[in-house]
Amino acid sequence: MRGQTLRRSLFIIPAVALIFAFAVYPALDTLWMSLWTPAGEFDPVANYSEVLGERHIINRRGFEAGRFPFGALPHTFIWIGIHLPLTTFLGLLLAVLLQRVRGSGIIKSIIFLGMVIPMVVGGLVIRFMFDGDLGVVNQLFGALGMQTRTWTAHPNSALLALIFGAVWLWTGFSLVLYSSGLATIPKDFYEAARIDGANAVQIFFKITFPLLKPITVVVVVMTVIWDLKMFDLVYAATMGGPGGSSNILAFQMWRYAFQQFNFNHAAVVAVLLFVITVFVAIPLVRRAR
Repeated sequence: MRGQTLRRSLFIIPAVALIFAFAVYPALDTLWMSLWTPAGEFDPVANYSEVLGERHIINRRGFEAGRFPFGALPHTFIWIGIHLPLTTFLGLLLAVLLQRVRGSGIIKSIIFLGMVIPMVVGGLVIRFMFDGDLGVVNQLFGALGMQTRTWTAHPNSALLALIFGAVWLWTGFSLVLYSSGLATIPKDFYEAARIDGANAVQIFFKITFPLLKPITVVVVVMTVIWDLKMFDLVYAATMGGPGGSSNILAFQMWRYAFQQFNFNHAAVVAVLLFVITVFVAIPLVRRAR
């Protein structure tokens, strides 16, 4: 028995070594690097307070004036606060509406195209979508008699333009997951509810939505992770501008590391992203259990 256990353990060693080399060690090294100042002094409090005190991270003047930019950290929370509920709700709504529609597979494939497009290409598409002269959004607004402009070029609208563009790119993910979840719900539940006189709204909130809670947890956690690591879309669309109004934490981490070569501050931002992810994911997983 011991020999069999030893032989089985040998098969795990390569996987564990790869996980340690490419996941555990870089994470620990990043944490260690975040505790040192750029001057080479071990002072975690000073390093973190310096990063959190920079206007690129939290712009107090923006809060006082009530206009963008607010800083990468508030922008990230704004991104999650708008993008997460929109993509979750739209994915669930479309999955329910397309459940009994002929040709729904083709419609779902078209919506899912946003997930197939590379994020750099998606960022360029979003940039042209909101262009003042050629953008489809402005063509629609112009037909309705509304204001038209290059939305990604104005501080008060650049971040919102990227967020709504990201909703288009990510909704296909939640749609596919919710569609798979709906297929696992037994039809007997719906038939029994209809016999008892339940209407469509009651069936949704009493049967469909509660049974889709595990799917919702996956959608929420994966969407938050996707939002927090968002870089390429911002890079291709606005480069964090204008004036830092569309800057978010992942993009600011890149700026620290590869524009300013300040790897200690970049490590601090990486740790902040990890902490935000943990605080969001752990309560959701516990609640689902």
